[in-house]
Amino acid sequence: MIELLSGGFSTEFGLAAICSRMAVAAGFGLVIGFDREVRSVSAGLRTHMLVSLAAATFAILAFEIVAQATREGIDNADPVRIIEAVTAGVAFLAAGTIIRGGDRVRGLTTGAGLWLAGAIGLACGVGAWAVAFLATLLGIVILTVLRHVERILALKPRTASRDAGNGR
Repeated sequence: MIELLSGGFSTEFGLAAICSRMAVAAGFGLVIGFDREVRSVSAGLRTHMLVSLAAATFAILAFEIVAQATREGIDNADPVRIIEAVTAGVAFLAAGTIIRGGDRVRGLTTGAGLWLAGAIGLACGVGAWAVAFLATLLGIVILTVLRHVERILALKPRTASRDAGNGR
């Protein structure tokens, strides 16, 4: 199997680079998805990991397509279209997590987390490790630290039952 992967066809990056980019994308997606999993929302660990991995795969494919087109003398290959398609696809998934009920909207943070996982995956796919790491780090700060700040400042109630008891 490894022989088929490494020698059966040529790649621009090589098997080790592809594996590392995909693994880091899935790992960073896990970090972002962990917060959602802990809060028992529908899009948790696996969803964020898959979105990030898929985005990395599309980014790698964009490079592979351009490299193959260049080898074949085609000079109008446009990898940006793949990145645009990934962005639109992830936005579609993220929008599906948003639910409006009465005067409440739920799932916005999960949707934004999925969109971030897609961006992190794209960064990993193109080899922009520092961008992916920084986005993951800042995403965790936003998801965890700011939640505590909101609660301290009483900007958000802790539970739905507390909302009912306060007549909100």
